Amino acid sequence: MHLHGWESLKRLIGKRRRPRSPHLARLLSPPNPTSDSRGDVASDADTQPSSSSAEEPATTMEGHGVYDMDWVSCPVCDRSIRGTNHNVNSHIDTCLIAGTKRKFTQCTLLQFQFFKRSKMESSQDGVKRETEDTVNAVFSSKNDSSNALLLPGDSHGSRNGNTRGLSSDHSPRNIETFTEIVPPETTVLDNTISHEIMVPCGTYMFPQMNMDKLDACGTKGDDSVITFETYIVGRRFHESIELQQGARVSVAREPENVKDRNAIKVLYADSGRVEMLGYLPRELSKHLSPLIDCRYIECEGFVDSLPELRHDDVPIQLVCQKSVACDEKKSAHLDFSESLWENFLLATENIKLQSPKMTKYQKNFSLMIEEVMSHHSQLFTVEEKMFTGSFNSLSDEGQRLFIRLYTRKGPWFRVSNISYPEIQDPQKAVEELQLAGYIYSFQSSEDPFIYDMKEVIDLLNVSEMRKVINLELPKKRINCARRHELINILFSAYANGACPLLPKMVLGQVGTCIRISSSSDILFWRIQRLFFLNGEQDLSAFLLIDLGMIKFPDYVCNISHRIFQDRTDLLEYEEAIEVAQIMDESLEESNMEMVIRCIDISDIRMCTSFRGKSQSSTSGTPPQFFSTFSASFVYSKVLSLGVSFFEREHRYEDAIRLLKGLLRRIIHDSRRGYWMLRLSVDLEHMNRLNESLSVAEEGILDPWVRAGSRIALQRRVLRLGKPPRRWRIPDYADSVKRKIKEVCIRGRPLTSETATKNSYYGYDGELCGVEQLALQFYAEEGGGWSGVHSESGIWMTIFGLLMWDVIFFNVPDVFMSRFQIAPLDFDTDDFYVTRESLIESQLQKINGGMAEEILISSWESHVGIACRGVNWERQSLSDLRVAVACIGGSPLASLCRHLATDYRSWSSGMPDLLLWRFHGDKGEGEAKLVEVKGPTDRLSEQQRAWLLTLMDCGFDTEVCKG
Repeated sequence: MHLHGWESLKRLIGKRRRPRSPHLARLLSPPNPTSDSRGDVASDADTQPSSSSAEEPATTMEGHGVYDMDWVSCPVCDRSIRGTNHNVNSHIDTCLIAGTKRKFTQCTLLQFQFFKRSKMESSQDGVKRETEDTVNAVFSSKNDSSNALLLPGDSHGSRNGNTRGLSSDHSPRNIETFTEIVPPETTVLDNTISHEIMVPCGTYMFPQMNMDKLDACGTKGDDSVITFETYIVGRRFHESIELQQGARVSVAREPENVKDRNAIKVLYADSGRVEMLGYLPRELSKHLSPLIDCRYIECEGFVDSLPELRHDDVPIQLVCQKSVACDEKKSAHLDFSESLWENFLLATENIKLQSPKMTKYQKNFSLMIEEVMSHHSQLFTVEEKMFTGSFNSLSDEGQRLFIRLYTRKGPWFRVSNISYPEIQDPQKAVEELQLAGYIYSFQSSEDPFIYDMKEVIDLLNVSEMRKVINLELPKKRINCARRHELINILFSAYANGACPLLPKMVLGQVGTCIRISSSSDILFWRIQRLFFLNGEQDLSAFLLIDLGMIKFPDYVCNISHRIFQDRTDLLEYEEAIEVAQIMDESLEESNMEMVIRCIDISDIRMCTSFRGKSQSSTSGTPPQFFSTFSASFVYSKVLSLGVSFFEREHRYEDAIRLLKGLLRRIIHDSRRGYWMLRLSVDLEHMNRLNESLSVAEEGILDPWVRAGSRIALQRRVLRLGKPPRRWRIPDYADSVKRKIKEVCIRGRPLTSETATKNSYYGYDGELCGVEQLALQFYAEEGGGWSGVHSESGIWMTIFGLLMWDVIFFNVPDVFMSRFQIAPLDFDTDDFYVTRESLIESQLQKINGGMAEEILISSWESHVGIACRGVNWERQSLSDLRVAVACIGGSPLASLCRHLATDYRSWSSGMPDLLLWRFHGDKGEGEAKLVEVKGPTDRLSEQQRAWLLTLMDCGFDTEVCKG
């Protein structure tokens, strides 16, 4: 039996799993039989949601290697930094270069308290070993939860009871917004949409620019010229050109670029040669291209310096100056060009200089940290802010190595295998990261062995595993060559004690190994989750953009509420994600005991969460759709999956208990339809027919029960509510009992010996599925229809294109990240309620016959841009135009209204085939929607609901049985 809700839970957890916390591990561990009897569920004290007070001062423990490291205050900027010679020197150099205005003397630097080399710069052999247990013990000395990430504090602050935070001069700044005025364009919406869009000017929106570096072309007070630093991306190499520092470059537009219509290429302009060197960064091109297109400015520059690595971005300086002709030009667009120039100047004032030597993934990682700390600083403790701030103090190679390790699967990595072209000295980077507390290691000489043996064995390659087996198990004949089988053999030999020297042998093969510390893993997992607001996206999203494989739509991040009100809400949400993760892993491993414990914990947490919410104030309540980021939402997902699990095990009483709890606690949710349907079904399994009927009748009256669930409950009432239980026939009886037209076709199925399910010989004699057979039937015997097999896909694409400007309209709080392909309220009732006038205006245009015009305009303006439901490759524009033209305005407007009001309920279950044909001299068309079923298939309730709804909307629908 397929477990309903399992795939949805996997998507919620995401690709990168949350690090396992000891607190939850203890909570989910089997109860100790020697302790007081508490049953299978933990006590009230153990089941309280873990939290960490941001005000609790950090504590340190002596004798724990890198974690008892002292911190010092920079004499230039007062920022707290780790007291290693490397950190101190590089940080002071950065402060001095930045030109900090604080006055200090040479004596100030001489009085600076450096730490002794013997303490901070021990050799690798002398570095104290840090295990997970030790790390967790250090970080949880005042709080049982690993969520309370306690990091090294300021030696001059925390030890005196005065914990120092980040200096105000170096803390992330909130970037103000500026107005980007776009030229008037033909729009499919009415005049209520303003052409002035408030665009948040975050640090990620532009490349680095330095307003202080001006040459003879202009001065700071001259607003007709600007000199700034940027870099060449997408480097092109030429055998005849050897790039030199100071080489002249020019720029030129490339509007025909399919990946970026604003592309600006950089040309080599020295010695009379003109060769393409690459492109300007995408975000810079976005603002410069309209100025270049209207010949408002002229740009030229030179190579600022050469990159350390051949394939790194090339730093350049560009000088942009107003064209002389623009002063004499008197055109209608002059004011518009002036506004673009002013906005560009305003934007450059908010740009923070970044090192062009940084690799792309290094910049992206730093951007992620800075953006989260800027917008969500209230969710982090002072110690966490200091720890993330120390990342900038690491050397470039240290940062690169950590990011490389963070994005790999791991958990352990062999130092001997670490080799990246952009990291020249991996050993030095390893030592730096270990001293800073970002990683820890083990070595072959360690005794006793205290690590997860299976994780360590996984570091061996196949030949090394065979070598160890031959040495330790010479009498055991190995007939397998698969990696996982060899791992199991070695681990079994270790687990049963047959090979006491196995750990030493394995460690001798792998050598020194490192892994990311649990503290940094938890912290950066949290930062990544807050940045992307989901678990399915990670740092690879940046790469997809750079490669042109995905382009996100333009929209405004208009933020007025916080998703997480305080740190406690965030920690509860993280713990819920971890429970969901353990639930998923336990189901895959068939660990039924752990599955049940996850269900019990979720049930208890739901009770606690809703009890707390009911007692809290409702003032300043955030939008309802923010509830998907709450712990209660995650636990409800676990419990829904638990219902399906109990039903598979025929534990209907347990399933009924969970369903009643969900329905009692969650009132405003479209999932209530599924829960009520399952409750009615499970009650019938228990032969409690009267109660089952009452639940079904109650569900029909519930406004949150919709689409297929509503049809299913109505059909249950008609079946269970016969006399003598019920005498009155419901009003909806005739509507539910409506006959859906059926057509039967005869196909030649394969013989049972060689057949696959639903496989037929088509009209052309080739092997095909039942849907392709139906398309061939309708094309010939069925009446000369053309069409596609798309199910819901073509309708989601049509809806997305027709409603594009509505979907990405400026609504507060629906866009929180620049990596969204739909607003956060897309699956909720708020989507229609907030945009009702806009949606109805668009539906009137569709109803009036403008659908094809809107479709073409939307396709041409946004082709290739990612949008929820829109598939640019599966459907062609010609097929979409024909479909829209043949369907007609009124039916199409009705269908779009259903999707706009409740996208979540209606985005699945559409008929398999969309057919169309033209007839008459005028070329008038008609459309038909067909649900195809094999000989043993039957309609689902969602499919039945769609067919009945489409009939009400005026569509020609039928069921084709093969």
